[in-house]
Amino acid sequence: MKKIEVKNLVLGMLGTNCWFLKNPENGQLLIVDPADSPETILMQAAAMDAAPAAVLLTHGHYDHMLAARAVSQRYGIPVYAHEAEQEVLRDAQKNLSAVWSAPYTMEADCTVKEGQVLSLAGYEIHVMHTPGHTKGSVCYYLPEVGVLFSGDTLFCESYGRYDFPTSSGRDLVASVKRLLRELPEDVKVYPGHNESTEIGYEKRYNPLA
Repeated sequence: MKKIEVKNLVLGMLGTNCWFLKNPENGQLLIVDPADSPETILMQAAAMDAAPAAVLLTHGHYDHMLAARAVSQRYGIPVYAHEAEQEVLRDAQKNLSAVWSAPYTMEADCTVKEGQVLSLAGYEIHVMHTPGHTKGSVCYYLPEVGVLFSGDTLFCESYGRYDFPTSSGRDLVASVKRLLRELPEDVKVYPGHNESTEIGYEKRYNPLA
């Protein structure tokens, strides 16, 4: 199995996990959900002695993407999001920035879709479209290192809210059940909020299992 180094920062008013995934073999870095405080994110990347290769957004809510454009421009790297999530990113009401913060919009540079496999930072990253929290929510699965970045779809002993624009409770339930059904039990789950977990643990203790 390939090696991996994972760090996180808890950023922004909602305590969002911004994940840093470094490939020790080539020094490249993926930044997942740069929530806020771009200077803090830049300092973390420097502390890891890593070269950022891409920004991955699990979904378009403001508390997951406020620093995405600044980080992208600083390093000259693309921002990825699901094709259906551009609508959320472009709309301050739908991305909730107009409701809970100052209105903010952006667009992803590259869009992804279900089943797509990205080759970034020396890893194969499988895109799993997991609608429910938003219609374009995705999880990023790296089978080579056994990790999943689940955004606000799957939490430790919990799951994401579904009372926002473009949300669907039915879709969210189906998405969580899919993750628990399809992924190996030893996959480490790095969610958008709170502590990390594992698929096997969630199969036993998640209310949607």
